[in-house]
Formats: sequence, C-alpha cells, structure tokens
Amino acid sequence: MKALFFNDFGDASVLQYGEVADPIVTANTVLVKTTYIGLNFADIYRRRGTYHLEKHQPYIDGYEGVGTVVAVGKQVANFKRGDRVLFVDVPFANASLVVVPADQAIKVPRAINDQQVASIGLQGMTAEFLVHDLAQNQPHDRVLIHGISGGVGQLLTQLLVANEVAVYGVASTPAKAELAYQAGATTVFMRHDPWDTTHHNFFDTVFDGVGKTLPVSLATTKHRGRVIFYGMAAGNPPVIDPVKLMSESKSLMTGDLWDYLDSAVARQCRAMDSAVARQCRANQLFDDVLTHRVTIRPATVYSLAEGAVAHRALETGQVAGKILLRP
Repeated sequence: MKALFFNDFGDASVLQYGEVADPIVTANTVLVKTTYIGLNFADIYRRRGTYHLEKHQPYIDGYEGVGTVVAVGKQVANFKRGDRVLFVDVPFANASLVVVPADQAIKVPRAINDQQVASIGLQGMTAEFLVHDLAQNQPHDRVLIHGISGGVGQLLTQLLVANEVAVYGVASTPAKAELAYQAGATTVFMRHDPWDTTHHNFFDTVFDGVGKTLPVSLATTKHRGRVIFYGMAAGNPPVIDPVKLMSESKSLMTGDLWDYLDSAVARQCRAMDSAVARQCRANQLFDDVLTHRVTIRPATVYSLAEGAVAHRALETGQVAGKILLRP
C-alpha cells in the first residue's frame, strides 16, 4: 500500500511517501480503504517525537480518517464490505489501507459525503464533548475561544451560538477573524492586541487549546468561571498555582476525549457497550450537521504524497480550518 512515513523524528522534511507493507486484518478488525485522512496538530508533535506514537517500522503518523470497508475479520458481525466508516483514534492512518478495530469504527450516514465527514470527525467530536460534557454553558453566557478560526474553534462557535451563548474569540489575522464572524462570533480580538487588559474577570468560560495562553485565560475568566483546557498548539502551559485559583473561585477543567468518547454517561448515550456509545456520540454530531446547527466549511485538501507540504502549512498557520490528506 501507499503511505506517508518517516524513519527519524524531526521537521517536515523527514516525511516520505511510498510503498510499505499492507496491514493484516485480525478477527475483530476491519480493513478500511481510506478516502480522506485528517491532519491534526497532534500529528506534528508525533512527527517531532514529543507525543506518543505507536511503534511501527517505518513510523506511520495519523489517527483519523474515513473510507470504505474492504475486508472484515472473522468475528466482526456489525460491518460488511462496502460500509462507509469514520475512525478518530486509530494509529497508522496516513496510508491507503488502515486496520480499524470494529468497536472503534463509526458508521457514516449517506447524506454526508466523505470529505464532510473527515472535516468534522475528530474535531467535531472534540467540540461536542467540550461543549456538552465539560463547559455546560447556559444561554447568554459569555465565552472566549482561543484560536477561534481553527477546526475545533469554528465548530465550537457554531455549537455554542446554537445554544444562545455569546461567543468571543482570538484570531491571528483579519481574514481568520472574518471566518469566526461567519460562524456566529460576537467579537473577535486580534492575538497581538492588548484586549485582555480590558476584559479581566469577564468571561463565564474560556476554551484554551493553545497552552501558553493559560494565564491570560484564567485572568479573563470571571470569579466562579471556568477555563476548559484541551490542547497545547503553541507548546506546554506554564505552571498554575491552585491556591490562587481557589482564592478567586475559578475552575480549570480538562478532559480526555477518548475517556469521554466511550463513556456510559454521555448525554443520551447511556449504552454500556463502548462501541454503541461511540456511535451514538457520532450520531449526535451528524445530526447537528444534518439539521444545520453546524455548517461544514470546505477543507484544504492535499494529496498524501504532499504530506510534508501539508504539515508545514499547519505548523505555520497558513491554513484556517481543517486540512485533509487524500490517498
């Protein structure tokens, strides 16, 4: 099969495209021929060697994709050849063929095409869990989203606006700010402007997937407000003093998507079977798309052979929204 791979950690120049051995289907897995593969900032960290990466010779990055089932393991009863599936936490995704555990494969509705599904997969399920499991905002709350024009940021904005929450954001350029306004944001600040000096103790909730901005997030959150920390796109956050948080009654909340994804305490997804709960959560996201609570912006698509170019585009902020790789 064809794959994007590397032998040593480093910058995007270590990435190579070519033939590698086909994966082996086992009893409880399905083989998926990928049509689109999601590129996420975690993939940058993995390539650099600063984030967990499954062992493989050579290394194959990527954990998210969509495609068609082309082979089924002997003990798999709920999938067949020809099924369209999404996966969001399966290693070695940067390839034309991916082996997916059956309990991690998500069936996709016919009304949403593969590119749309890949554009909202991991980031859409992340946004859903941040909004509904962690933040739980009320109508008319004021929230701030760092990196509001990114893939998660745009989806977060739409979900929150649909719940009558006033959404503010931080963007790096006027063009990216315009994307946030189109998604329904009330106000968008430029990253390098001193907006935080006039908005101390202002927001009910701040969503921070940047990392180094955590002190600003805490300073601009109201007393008894909460910061939702979900990523480190700009590096590790500084050390936070919990005593100061306690004195201002501010909460710092985190969560692991994979833990919540299979949780039996999902909103309407109380199935004890993790695969059923996962499908149920995905169906909630698909329903948001089909009922137009969420509009999917066109992704930026590179061929898998152009993987190094795509990595550089993501690292340098050249692209707003989702980047997809096409085998």
